[in-house]
Amino acid sequence: MNLLEDLKWRGLFAQSTDENALKEALSKPITLYVGFDPTASSLGVGNLVVLLVLRRFQLAGHHPIALVGGATGLVGDPSGKNEERSLNNTDVVEQWAGRFREQLSQYLDFEAPTNPARIVNNLDWTAPMSAIEFLRDIGKHFSVNQMLAKESVSARLEGGGISYTEFSYQVLQSLDFLELYKRLNCTLQVGGSDQWGNIVAGLDLIRRVEGGSAHALTIPLLAKADGTKFGKTAGSNVWLDPEMTSPYAFYQYWIATEDKDVINFLKVFSFASHDEISHLEKLHSENPAARDAHRALARELTTMVHGAQTCERVEAASRALFGQGELKDLDEATLESALAELPRATITSLDDIPTWVGLIAAAGVVDSKSAARRVVKDGGAYLNNVKIAGEDFTLSADDFLFNRFAVLRKGKRDLAVVEVAKKP
Repeated sequence: MNLLEDLKWRGLFAQSTDENALKEALSKPITLYVGFDPTASSLGVGNLVVLLVLRRFQLAGHHPIALVGGATGLVGDPSGKNEERSLNNTDVVEQWAGRFREQLSQYLDFEAPTNPARIVNNLDWTAPMSAIEFLRDIGKHFSVNQMLAKESVSARLEGGGISYTEFSYQVLQSLDFLELYKRLNCTLQVGGSDQWGNIVAGLDLIRRVEGGSAHALTIPLLAKADGTKFGKTAGSNVWLDPEMTSPYAFYQYWIATEDKDVINFLKVFSFASHDEISHLEKLHSENPAARDAHRALARELTTMVHGAQTCERVEAASRALFGQGELKDLDEATLESALAELPRATITSLDDIPTWVGLIAAAGVVDSKSAARRVVKDGGAYLNNVKIAGEDFTLSADDFLFNRFAVLRKGKRDLAVVEVAKKP
């Protein structure tokens, strides 16, 4: 199976200007690029979709370029937005662009002997250009009528309008393609399907300025089966930066994938073979409760983003929380991140600790102390994975891991944490 067929099988092929011509071009190594605008301090899981496609091209022998939008990040892409972006200042965007360069370097091979990856910043060729040069040399090649017909622009015109700043984004992105075509013989731009108009405008600019031709390939925008936005959990973005989304939370995001989505996500994000994914699909179909596909997805993505050792730690934490491992064997940082989203009760001192019954009721896992007492009588009360037998059981200072946390559990799945408040 060739690269384009593989992309189609994985649901990563939306549109191409000329598929047969692209297929023929890919019979030899070509140079291609994907752009990433620094609109936040970290890449998110949504960026992984196109980034990993770039990696697939490199593994197939092609020359990948990751473009950091130091210039376009200052302007803002109107695609999919109903209102103007808040413009960040130059220093912030520069800082974010530097962080993107660091993150992108994790997923591409810059030491490959025949096709090493490159990272470029479009500010390098945009900043030296004067406004007059930009308008005369580049702007003259664009038809305002065609730009107005772009879906994201026309939608904004029907609403509150669009500024010239965001309206000019298409010209800047087209300039990127032209510059990479001239400088590095880049003949393919890959992007999300919402970027089709911008990419095709770049092809037209290459034809007008250089008399050359190139290719476009877009990837479908990834959505969940239930219609909710991919890349968010509890209303928050899922980031690749471990300081913004902990490795444990990152792992749990993939573990919590809906059954209807898990095989699709494996195709999009995993580098497992077709046979391996088909085997996981068979296991999932026969016994979805075993969650083999979910664990394979979470393990591969967490290892890819955070490393094998970190993945092992978060898997150990996931098992330990539900009684399949020792909580005391976890390091403090992993335990803290694993407990971050749990219901909790806070105490101010280890000198006067309430009973287990009082604490689990205070954490909100049960409605009342009487309900908590019934849990104890029924044999479903645990402290740090150890079953407790008495309704009047009171925690001691020794029960607190790292002198900070004690984990309460009701039955198999309902968890809470008791935390000692930090002293001011």
